[in-house]
Amino acid sequence: MSKKLRRTQYRRKGLLLALLFCCVLVVSAHAQQQLPEDPEDDKQLGLWLDQGLSTGLSANKSLEVEAHERFDEGASNLYEYFLQGGVAFRLRPWLSVIPGYRYQRFPGNPNTEYENRLLLDSIPSTSGSSLRPNFRLLVEGRFPDNRPGSARFRFRPGIDYTLPIPVRRPPVLVVNNEFFLVPGDNPFANGGSAYTQNRFQVGDRQAITDSVSVRIYYLLQSVSLPDGWDTNEIVGISVSFKVRNKKPGSGSR
Repeated sequence: MSKKLRRTQYRRKGLLLALLFCCVLVVSAHAQQQLPEDPEDDKQLGLWLDQGLSTGLSANKSLEVEAHERFDEGASNLYEYFLQGGVAFRLRPWLSVIPGYRYQRFPGNPNTEYENRLLLDSIPSTSGSSLRPNFRLLVEGRFPDNRPGSARFRFRPGIDYTLPIPVRRPPVLVVNNEFFLVPGDNPFANGGSAYTQNRFQVGDRQAITDSVSVRIYYLLQSVSLPDGWDTNEIVGISVSFKVRNKKPGSGSR
């Protein structure tokens, strides 16, 4: 075989390899562009409604059940709602751990209709003071209906401050900031960083009775998207109910 023929074959092989490499890059970029946006992203002004029920099971355990409805686009569009439940174990006076499960739906979303989520919530806190620092660590296993599963860590440091107002149930100022981190592969489109979301919240919690409290809050939600961060405002109303165990002998005879 002549040297000229060999050079021609090498050129053809090189062109073929270059063409294959370009095709791989195009397919990879196209797949990256097709990743759907995280359906948790609120659009424009939002309204979040939260309801929680805590029922005592024993001295250091309780059943925790929550329902949430989330509206966006000026509170005109129900884009997300979910139910979740778990058992809270009070391992120490300052530490609660809550393993749980959430079922979440996204009505009208063309990419993700629902999501199953495994939860492990740990809440260290302090007590006995008007100013109470707290820290929440939530570990989530997310399993959307048509996307690969993923893990997410949520860190939420904050403070609760009981306002010095001389009433039986003074209001409590609540301030916190929550950081969302996704290690490894993220099945939703973002800006390419593990830091995918941030929520800053300030609100007022008011006990109505010993068993019912209402919290009204303002929240800034920032979500990392491929073209930058998207930040929207949210107003929330949260109602919590607590069912206490009856003391022995306090029931009817």
